[in-house]
Amino acid sequence: MKKGDLFEGVVERIDFPNKGIVTAEGETIVVKNAIPGQRIQGVLSKKRKGKCEGRLLAVLEPSSLESPEEACCHSGICGGCVYQGLPYEEQLKIKETQVKSLLGTVVKEGTYEFQGIKASPLSAGYRNKMEFSFGDEVKDGPLALGMHKRGSFYDIVTTQHCQIVHEDFNKILKATRDYFAKEQIPFYKKLQHTGYLRHLLVRRAIKTGEILVDLVTSTQRECLEEQALLEGWKELLLSLDLEGNFAGILHTENDSLADVVQSDATHILYGKDYFYEELLGLRFRISPFSFFQTNSLGAEVLYETAREYVGNIEGRVVFDLYSGTGTIAQILAPVARKVVGVEIVEEAVEAARANADLNGLHNCQFIAGDVLKVIDSVTDKPDFIVVDPPRDGIHPKALTKIIDFGVENIVYISCKPTSLVRDLAVFQERGYEVKRVCCVDMFPGTANVETVCLLTRTSKA
Repeated sequence: MKKGDLFEGVVERIDFPNKGIVTAEGETIVVKNAIPGQRIQGVLSKKRKGKCEGRLLAVLEPSSLESPEEACCHSGICGGCVYQGLPYEEQLKIKETQVKSLLGTVVKEGTYEFQGIKASPLSAGYRNKMEFSFGDEVKDGPLALGMHKRGSFYDIVTTQHCQIVHEDFNKILKATRDYFAKEQIPFYKKLQHTGYLRHLLVRRAIKTGEILVDLVTSTQRECLEEQALLEGWKELLLSLDLEGNFAGILHTENDSLADVVQSDATHILYGKDYFYEELLGLRFRISPFSFFQTNSLGAEVLYETAREYVGNIEGRVVFDLYSGTGTIAQILAPVARKVVGVEIVEEAVEAARANADLNGLHNCQFIAGDVLKVIDSVTDKPDFIVVDPPRDGIHPKALTKIIDFGVENIVYISCKPTSLVRDLAVFQERGYEVKRVCCVDMFPGTANVETVCLLTRTSKA
């Protein structure tokens, strides 16, 4: 086979992340966005050094695993949820198999306890945050507000029936899109850097139902009656029949050339610029741009698992590396002598300090900086280490420094199992053994999964 050739075949399995494996004409081809058991047609898009990649053209026969009624009307068009047509039990089986298979490349089977996968308490309506984009579904088409179309950087699908968010999100999205479409307000075009509407950020607390909405625009307001426009939008939102209630309605100015949600200036149109969420008996103040796990109830499962793996830390010093807003640190603080959190994002560190004060925890220290550099200057020596790095895993030099502390046990929380297994290989070379592993599904409908791993030092290397 050569690039551009058509092929047909049955998807044998899905490797992480979202890599469907198809055999056709003696070649093994990786095809994204396919489901095990589907007979598909594709086109060979890349062939290099014996590795083949294909692009899905059509599903010729559905998989016996699929339940079309499970999928929302945007499935296959929106780039968000690749597993939504599968019953949730099947999604869990796929993710569990993927992680166990990856672990098998670096950890000998039978040498550790694999505890399977824990489900999210909610498989639908679980997300507490969404960043919607303004745009159009086709060039020069009507205003759209929602998620990127699958495989497209520019086209936007109006996802007003999304299943992974509470219905309040969908009502807010539809009302906002309809309002600005009626007013004929232009969206910000990424190439020309012209236009007004950029993003709509919506956050909703699972426990309290409080809602925070932030309209992100450029400052290109010359032809707009901006004050009246925003006042009308605010009043429309306040009139909606929602289950939750608005904590705040905000307007953020962002003139960055990059397609990112950030603030040059934020103005409060109604209420306040934060609300509170609760996790495992602790309260956390959430602002528009602060990091917080997008699945609150799933986060409780994840952190309870991590706390179980940590075990007895009474009277001990714990390092929480890549600590974010300090959620794990604060969960461990009531039983530890001291918890030291290190996080590179200063805003997250400030939030961690504020939340620790809110929860009356005075044995937490949060340090802003790169783990690679900060751990050289920390005066405390850890008795236990928890790492929760970003998707790319731990920097190799930082990994060496972490291992050099020589603590008996380390809990590694990973949001990307391929990065985890790469780092586990180094841990094992340096005298650590994998003792227990458990997956936690924080993102139903998607290909993502969290993994918690307990490592124990058995020798010095």
